[in-house]
Amino acid sequence: MQSVLSIDNISKRYGRIQALKNVSFEVPEGCVFGILGPNGSGKTTMLGTLLNVLKSDSGSFSWFGQANKDSNRKRIGSLLETPNFYHYLSAVDNLKVTQAISGRGKRSDIDEALETVKLTERKKSKFKTYSLGMKQRLAIGAALLGNPEVLVLDEPTNGLDPVGILEMRELIKHLAKQGKTIIIASHLLDEVEKVCTHVAILKKGELLTAGAVDEVLVNEDIVEISASDISKLQQVVANIPGCLSAVLTDKLLHLKFALGTSNLEAINQYCFNNGVVLNQLTARKKSLETKFFELTNN
Repeated sequence: MQSVLSIDNISKRYGRIQALKNVSFEVPEGCVFGILGPNGSGKTTMLGTLLNVLKSDSGSFSWFGQANKDSNRKRIGSLLETPNFYHYLSAVDNLKVTQAISGRGKRSDIDEALETVKLTERKKSKFKTYSLGMKQRLAIGAALLGNPEVLVLDEPTNGLDPVGILEMRELIKHLAKQGKTIIIASHLLDEVEKVCTHVAILKKGELLTAGAVDEVLVNEDIVEISASDISKLQQVVANIPGCLSAVLTDKLLHLKFALGTSNLEAINQYCFNNGVVLNQLTARKKSLETKFFELTNN
């Protein structure tokens, strides 16, 4: 798969603070790529650098297989901070202003963008009458002017209520189906897991891991088991062959095995032979949230 973005050893300092330290990764074409990290991990600095808002101290990056060219910028739409629209203007008029300033696209792009973000019925309403979710969708509509190939979004669900988050999730999925590459910086791990195909995790400016979500999550087998006598079950699994650890959470024992070594039938038989009848036995994929906290809390 061809890379839309290649990042090679990007570093950035603010005085004594190392915002980014030798960060390198690739963003494949057509993916939804999540950049994750706690506050202060360097997510926003990374996006600002990639969009030439900030200049890195060292390292390089290239869009579309080319050195950093101004012509590439028009192929990228972005939402880096709270949208700066005029409260007394309608959605259409605000996008006209945005288009006049940026020089992106043609008049018909405005109607197409509003249709995509589902604001056509409210396109003549003043911006000040919009909900926060509608304001965020209009900001993405502005980013879509000129039909860019890539969208770069910094915390697109920030401050939204559950309905707004759901709408944003569906919009991102819709844009991805159109073939756009989408890069998202976010701290909402559950939402990222629902929409992203690839991920990079940062901590204090350093890259901890990057790759396809399924590859990042899979480095061990996790099996959930339970029984009516949970205390006896804990005693039994302490000696189960191949089990690396057993952690009790909400009356479920989470067993960890080396990748590809767990055997549900053997686990069930072992427990039965040792006097415990299981009432739950499930192979489970690690959540992105679990992986994130494992990496960032070390």
